[in-house]
Amino acid sequence: MNFFRGDAHKIYLRLKKNPNNIRESKYLKDFEEVREFYKTIESDVLKLIFYRLIKEKNGSGMIPIYVSSIPFLFLILSQNLQKILSSGRNWLIFILIYLLGITFCLFLHFREKAWAASHIEIIQDILKERNEQVVEKIID
Repeated sequence: MNFFRGDAHKIYLRLKKNPNNIRESKYLKDFEEVREFYKTIESDVLKLIFYRLIKEKNGSGMIPIYVSSIPFLFLILSQNLQKILSSGRNWLIFILIYLLGITFCLFLHFREKAWAASHIEIIQDILKERNEQVVEKIID
């Protein structure tokens, strides 16, 4: 039944298999590289990147709008579409291409949203750490 579990659980199982080399795992390397890069950037610029990523995360909703508007377009063109698809196996090819296109678009949408969310979390953590360090310096 692991097939129905999400990627997070699959990653957990793979990391659990080799606990001595967790730091070297390919699942964590990308995020470590991103975090190390963001740590080198000034806080003001990092905030601007953060704002841009929020825009990207919220703007990636265009793909679902695109996917949901296609059936409406087909409804408008239904007479012409029915003539084209009623001859031979055109309808099968059309449905296959349509489903593959929707699946690909939704895959891209959720993948982009997940990457944007990951970058946003990394930036927030870095900014929070920097603020805590400033507060500690002021208190000392």
